Amino acid sequence: MSTQQTQLIGNHPTIVVLRALVARVAPSKAGTVLIYGETGTGKGLVARMIHEGSQRAHKAFVDINCAAIPAELLESELFGHERGAFTGAVLKKEGLIEAGNGGSVFLDEVRELDPVMQAKILTLLDTKRFRRVGAVKPIDVDVRFIAATNKILLQEVNAGNFRDDLYYRLQVISINIPPLRERGDDILLLADNFLHKYHQLYGGQRKKVDAEAERIFLAYRWPGNVRELENLTERICLLEDGDRLLASHLPARILREVQKVPALAPMAPKPMAWPADMDYHQATGHFQKQLIEQVLQACDNNLTLAADQLKLSRHALRHQMLKLGLLKAE
Repeated sequence: MSTQQTQLIGNHPTIVVLRALVARVAPSKAGTVLIYGETGTGKGLVARMIHEGSQRAHKAFVDINCAAIPAELLESELFGHERGAFTGAVLKKEGLIEAGNGGSVFLDEVRELDPVMQAKILTLLDTKRFRRVGAVKPIDVDVRFIAATNKILLQEVNAGNFRDDLYYRLQVISINIPPLRERGDDILLLADNFLHKYHQLYGGQRKKVDAEAERIFLAYRWPGNVRELENLTERICLLEDGDRLLASHLPARILREVQKVPALAPMAPKPMAWPADMDYHQATGHFQKQLIEQVLQACDNNLTLAADQLKLSRHALRHQMLKLGLLKAE
């Protein structure tokens, strides 16, 4: 599980907890695992980590994108078919589920299964059996199912888009992957890792992220998450010269988006009224707390941006927030 292909890189507390959870879940005999995360957060990576950390690692890991296979072909792709089962079925075909026997099957974007396939997958989970299209006799199969979705599946159940019995069957263990924008300085750590990766792959000068580009990276929302960051750094390694990743190398769309982040005007504190029994030190702490809360709200709770606005280091801001009760000690 420590191979480069299956490393979950990052020092943010949410990633530390996630790695520990994967390490605990992977070797267990627990059944299905449901992974939640926005597009590009690394759901497939976590699924592979679970497989490679399990006793099934020597068997196949079958990756199935439920959104990428047309509904009319999905049953045959998953379960296979017998010769003559339909027009064009000139040979018997083994399906992806059967190919994963003994290993793990990853159902990515499981929400995209239509109601008929949802019912068939539920039966497979319950019985460990399936029939090829056109077959009479069932086939026994031993696989561990790992599913993933970028939607809140319970909302899909409540909206009538997903079977509740399949939802509860899949969610034996659930794992949540945080979006990149909530991982703080991990953004810079990942960027440096990708720059190193593509330097080794393509050659050229080894790039480091310039200070201004760092500021932009931390301010940007990264809607495509880790995948977007990797694709961006790969493009820059291919197209840009020099040993620095500069702000000028970034797409205009990112620069425009970051410019939308509201810059706080210098704050002239309004005279504050506080209870007569509050001493000077209490009043100062009260004011500091209000100020930090105001800045955090304007910066969408981005600690790095808030620290920059307050002319503090990120570490100093965290320390003050802990002191004022705005942040829980880890």
